[in-house]
Amino acid sequence: MAAAWGRCVSRAWLCRTAWQGCGRNYRAALCTELKRPLVIEEVSPRPVQPHEVRVNVHFCGINFADILACRGQYQERRQLPFTPGMEFSGMVLETGTDVSMVKEGDRVIGLPGFGGMAEECIIDHKNLWQIPEKVSLREAAALPVSYGTAIFALEHRACTQPGETVLVTAAAGATGLAVIDVATNILQAKVIAAAGSDEKCQLAMQRGAQSSVNYSRGSLKEAVGKLVGAGGVNVVIDMVGGDVFLEALRSLAYEGRIVVVGFTGGTIASVPANLLLLKNVTAMGLYWSRYRHQNFPIFSRSLSSALQYCQEGHIQPYIGEVFKLEEVNDAFLRVTQRKSTGKVLLSLK
Repeated sequence: MAAAWGRCVSRAWLCRTAWQGCGRNYRAALCTELKRPLVIEEVSPRPVQPHEVRVNVHFCGINFADILACRGQYQERRQLPFTPGMEFSGMVLETGTDVSMVKEGDRVIGLPGFGGMAEECIIDHKNLWQIPEKVSLREAAALPVSYGTAIFALEHRACTQPGETVLVTAAAGATGLAVIDVATNILQAKVIAAAGSDEKCQLAMQRGAQSSVNYSRGSLKEAVGKLVGAGGVNVVIDMVGGDVFLEALRSLAYEGRIVVVGFTGGTIASVPANLLLLKNVTAMGLYWSRYRHQNFPIFSRSLSSALQYCQEGHIQPYIGEVFKLEEVNDAFLRVTQRKSTGKVLLSLK
């Protein structure tokens, strides 16, 4: 598919900032036109700045935000052409003169914002975290966005307590499964997984949910009520929006908390304020990556916690599929058609 959609991008752009002495060219996925397939091109490397690190990328996670960015629908817009890719794992190739926290050969995860879907990525050293010994590069690439979001949503925003009941929507997606993993194995909470098919519900149960609801079959609120009774659930982590969000909101217990993480269903619901009042419930949002700029220490702690939990064997990311770089358009299609489960990765090796 990628080959069928291939097209040439201006060589002048690729070469105008090239530094001829820093090494061989490398391949990258480029968005040269919004709402069009990505192209794979060879890119000339540039020198690292004093605060930067050059990383040999092994795996890059695919997030729905990458797809939105390539459609021009993401909050942060990039000038064309650009390389998507918000998270990656790899090995340090070179460090700038002011960098001391990592060295050549170190295994790292990186959060460049954009640029991860390439064989090499230059990144500010502050956006790198070292991978512990027992965590593979493949596993590590699946951790940052999904598990950083899950930990932040459950611990920092919802303040989930042991024994509480958590309802998670889009439960078979990467973040949904991460929520199940963290809630069950770290916080000792009970999880109800809500998804759009029986197969996805079954996967969520296999990954630790105590019960599941297929919301394509009828009312989510009624199904949850049959599981927990009139009391409702303590916490909702919602990735879907629209009617699913409203049904989940109505499923909350007294002083329950609902965290809005995304809108994969494509519809942003309006919050009926009277529902918040009647049960003293709290509705809050989570734009996880914004904490990088607003409160970096707590943002960094969510990533360090994910790596530590994985190192200790308490959590295990579920990787649904791995695509080659030249298959990036197939991978995007897999995600947009909602055929994927768990984390979808690109392999750059």
